[in-house]
Amino acid sequence: MYQLLLPDLQLMLAENDEQGMREFCEALFPAASAEILLEVSPEEAWRVLSLCDIQRLVEIFAYFSLPFQVELVHLMDRTHLSRLLEEMAPDDRVDLLERLDPDHVESILPLVAQAERADIRKLLSYPENSAGSIMTTEYASLPKDITVKEAFERLRRQAPDRETIYYIYITDDQRHLIGFLTMRKLILARPEQKLSEIMTREVISVRVDEDQEKVARDIDKYGFLAIPVVDDSNRLVGIVTHDDATDILEDEAEEDQQRLAAVEPLEDSYLSTSMMTLARKRGVWLFFLLGASVLTAWVLQFFEAGESDSWLIMFLPLVLASGGNAGSQSAALVIAALAREHFTLKGGDALKILNRELLLSSMLGATVGMVSFTAAWLLTDEMRPAIVVSSTVFLVVVMASVAGAALPILVHSLHVDPAYMSTPLIAALVDVIGVIIYFNVAFLVFGQYPPFEM
Repeated sequence: MYQLLLPDLQLMLAENDEQGMREFCEALFPAASAEILLEVSPEEAWRVLSLCDIQRLVEIFAYFSLPFQVELVHLMDRTHLSRLLEEMAPDDRVDLLERLDPDHVESILPLVAQAERADIRKLLSYPENSAGSIMTTEYASLPKDITVKEAFERLRRQAPDRETIYYIYITDDQRHLIGFLTMRKLILARPEQKLSEIMTREVISVRVDEDQEKVARDIDKYGFLAIPVVDDSNRLVGIVTHDDATDILEDEAEEDQQRLAAVEPLEDSYLSTSMMTLARKRGVWLFFLLGASVLTAWVLQFFEAGESDSWLIMFLPLVLASGGNAGSQSAALVIAALAREHFTLKGGDALKILNRELLLSSMLGATVGMVSFTAAWLLTDEMRPAIVVSSTVFLVVVMASVAGAALPILVHSLHVDPAYMSTPLIAALVDVIGVIIYFNVAFLVFGQYPPFEM
């Protein structure tokens, strides 16, 4: 859809059509507006968003990735920013503020209303990846000694400021959690009944300092829409909702998948992560795995002594492993990004990914190639074998990374599950092509195919 509307938005921006940009925000579903705005620069996106009312701004803003949100925050004036923070969901607000510079956060907080400011400071104080850091304080609560009829009256007043009212938590004067009700049970009860008569007293809750993954798994295990979060004294401090639990479980699964492919987990989506961050998170493991391959080559040296071209076999595992590891990293990242819909095959995203992989793999290949050159030179005491090994490692890493990104994209474009391009399959293809590259580089350096004399 955005391909049809994006040209219209770009024309509005070029003509500074404020009325058209305002209608763009109001007429479309917030997620659709966000999807289109992600195709323009943050500066242009803010020109559009600054024209819509604060409620619609908050709704659209919630669908942006955190890196894009941070860029927009730096473009906002202080009035818009303070109102945005006041209207955002508490857990989303904290996620955003944790990405900002602490000094910037401290300069912003005085602009926020006192109630929201106190809530922000409390949520920011909880440990990262704990229940407290992902919970929202917008929950519905009632005392136990009121009637069902009175409960409905109070819920009507609470509802506009609550994230969900399907679960109603029953607390005493000190906010101790003593029970809960579902909206269904409340609707079916008689108007004159007291909440203490119909509430469920056995409440499954989590501690504020529990790990977020355990909290998410508890929600999934019991099929809850939300789970209450309590402190050491069993006082209700917030709830974690099922949508946040789903995001956490998806993030944890993606992190596990990236670790299986020898990639340090990314905080943001593939396209939102900087080149230097990608190089660091992938390069560390490539060097580690290269060390294991060098050790293999050193061991093989003892079994091939006396052959003039034995170094070719000795370094073959190193060459193939470098390519296989690089290709597996690329494939894992792209498959995960496709599964999470972090990019589409429209709007040039596929070409952007391939360009990033080409540049990134050239950086990684050159660095790993230099290390390979040193290792080959030390083990053979010859220059030409070192040139062959290092050049091949560079070419294989580049080829494998681009192929590891391109093949899942190609398969996805044919409406086939990109997981078929699994990392073992990528590694197998890279092994075949890697051997061809290896012996052809040796031919170029020595002027003949093996066997040859050094």
